[in-house]
Amino acid sequence: MRWYNLLALLGVYLSFSWLLMWLCGETALTQSTDFFYWVMVTASTVGYGDLSPVTVAGKYCVGFFIIPAGLGLFGLIVGRVASALGAVLRRGVKGLNTVDVTDHWLVIGWNHGRTLHLIRLLQREMMEHCEPKTIVLCVQDEIENPLPGDIEFVHVTDYADVNELQRASVSRASCIIVDSDSDEVTMSTALVCAAQNPDAHMIAYFNKEGLSQVLRSHCPNIECLPSVSVEMMAKSAADPGSSELHYRLLNLDAGMTQYSLKYTGDKTQVRGVFLLLKERYKATLIGISRNRADLQLNPELDAELCSGDVLHYIAERRVKNPEWSLAV
Repeated sequence: MRWYNLLALLGVYLSFSWLLMWLCGETALTQSTDFFYWVMVTASTVGYGDLSPVTVAGKYCVGFFIIPAGLGLFGLIVGRVASALGAVLRRGVKGLNTVDVTDHWLVIGWNHGRTLHLIRLLQREMMEHCEPKTIVLCVQDEIENPLPGDIEFVHVTDYADVNELQRASVSRASCIIVDSDSDEVTMSTALVCAAQNPDAHMIAYFNKEGLSQVLRSHCPNIECLPSVSVEMMAKSAADPGSSELHYRLLNLDAGMTQYSLKYTGDKTQVRGVFLLLKERYKATLIGISRNRADLQLNPELDAELCSGDVLHYIAERRVKNPEWSLAV
């Protein structure tokens, strides 16, 4: 039954109940401002007893009409409200609602267990970084929210549709990760996201190197991550233990981990920062980059370091608020 039908039926019920009580001479109820309260308490069978009919006819009308009809109407209204609330909750679980968030991390694409593992790692990184952010998962697959209560969820029909991506607040995301099953879809989605949010830190995962190079040539600020499983096998064959080394550098639970930090001090040489990180924070500088590009691994100690450069280092925990003045 639709809402307007229920409201019309409720109006007829209240009017007819008042008329019956008036015809039965229940002036204490019909002339009181508590009539609506009395009807609701009586129809729901709560029955506080503070107001009640006094005439015989009034008691019969209550017993044979007001309570039975009101109880049925009360059940219809409660059921309709519960159904509406359930529909709203189901829309959220199915990803049909628009997510209104800002400065969030947006994950686009679904790869079953890999995506869930990625989200859990992102949550761990947030805890380590002490900057809680909302994670929004945007998918095309016919699934429901895999982590309700922990992440926001948006279902779209086309990753390249700007209007649908805006339901995930793509233009206000601080970090966008694109990881779809197809490299072609990953590339087109990354281009659309870059056009909508050029200031976001964007990461795109590719199964092959070809398209990642094309995307990098158009959008040099996008981090294109190719699959390195084959390269890792070859490296481990030549240098045993390489796979374990890379695993530990990426796993928060395995000890020393790789982090990055923006240098905000005065212009100086790498030597001072290297010694500061090692002696004061037990961290090892392994590389520097400028403007998300030109990554230099194992930089020379006399190389120049400017404010805004990104430092990549290995440490047991993230270095927070270092005293750059001690690096001069």
